[in-house]
Amino acid sequence: MQVRIGVQSVPKELVVETSLSADEVERAVQDAVAEEDGVFTLRGRDGARLVVPAAKLAYVEIAESEQRSVGFGSY
Repeated sequence: MQVRIGVQSVPKELVVETSLSADEVERAVQDAVAEEDGVFTLRGRDGARLVVPAAKLAYVEIAESEQRSVGFGSY
């Protein structure tokens, strides 16, 4: 899954490739937002860990990983 995260007062979004399912990512966001001082934590496929205070989340977009085409066209 590809997850795009918007953070309040930050002009650039964060993009993370994760092996979690869309439901697992959504549950992690819901759990973080439900807590008073919640923290949204997401581990990328490369092992890197992303930690964002839930109060600063602007949006979280969950999508299938993009397949990049190579060459002049796709078949």
